[in-house]
Amino acid sequence: MRRLAPALRQAAQIARALEGRVANRPKAGEESAAKAALTLADTACQEALLVPLLEFFPEVGLLAEESTPSVARFPPRGAAEVVIDPIDGTLRSYLEGRGPYAVMLGLALAGAYEAALVALPREGLFFDAVRGGGARVSRSDGTPRTPRLDPSARRVFVSHGLPEPVREVLARRGWEATPASGGAIAVAPFVPGVRAGLRLVRPEAERVSPRGRIGLLVAEEAGALTACELGAPFPRQIDAPAQVLLVAGDPGDLGVLREAAAAAGPYMRS
Repeated sequence: MRRLAPALRQAAQIARALEGRVANRPKAGEESAAKAALTLADTACQEALLVPLLEFFPEVGLLAEESTPSVARFPPRGAAEVVIDPIDGTLRSYLEGRGPYAVMLGLALAGAYEAALVALPREGLFFDAVRGGGARVSRSDGTPRTPRLDPSARRVFVSHGLPEPVREVLARRGWEATPASGGAIAVAPFVPGVRAGLRLVRPEAERVSPRGRIGLLVAEEAGALTACELGAPFPRQIDAPAQVLLVAGDPGDLGVLREAAAAAGPYMRS
C-alpha cells in the first residue's frame, strides 16, 4: 500500500490548492449537513486516489465516500477491501476552516485494517502504517521518520460540537480542546503541539464509521493507546460498535480522556 503514498500526496495537494475556491454541493438523502457536504475537491481527490489504485490493486473491493467515475470499475466489497475518504471533515473542517481535515486510505483484510495512509494537508503531515511493520510520518519534502509524542503539548483534538462538561474536564487539566475531523483525531498524539484525541459520536450516528478508524492503525503502530466507551482498547474490526474514540500517548492521559468522555453521558443519550 505504501506505493500509493505518492497518490495520497497528490490528493492532499489538490485539496489544499482548492481550499476557499470550491462550494458545497450537498448530497441528497443524508441525515445531517456534515454528512451531506460535498465539493469538487472531494471528487477530484477521490479520483486521484482511485486511478493508481486501479493500476496496482484492481481486484480489491472498494468502500468509497463519493460516487465518482472509477468506483464502478472495482468489484463488490470482499475480504480484501480498500476504504477511502477523500476529504474527511468536508463541512466544518474544510469548507468552514474549523480545525484540520484529513485525506485517508485504508486496506482492510477480513474486516480489520492492515495498512493505512493518512494526510493532514494543512499541517503538511503524511502518515503511513502497516500492521506489525510500524508507522512513519513525513513532511511534504521530508524523509519518513518514526512518529513521536510531544509530552509538553496542551492541545487535544476533539469532535466538533463537544459538550461543555467534557471541555471543562479537559480545561481543569490545563488542556485546550481543538475541534478536528475524525481522521485528525485518530492520529492526534503524533501531530506537533497536540497531546491526545477524543471523539464522540451521537446516538443517531450509531458508531464511529469505518473511514473514521483508518488513522487508528497509525496511532497503534506508533505506540499510542486507544479506548472506546467501555474502557477497553478500541475494537479492530471496522464495523464493530463504538461511539467513543480515545487516543493518548500514555495511561495517565488516557485516564483523563476517559473522565472527560464520561462527562458526556446526557449528550450521548439524547
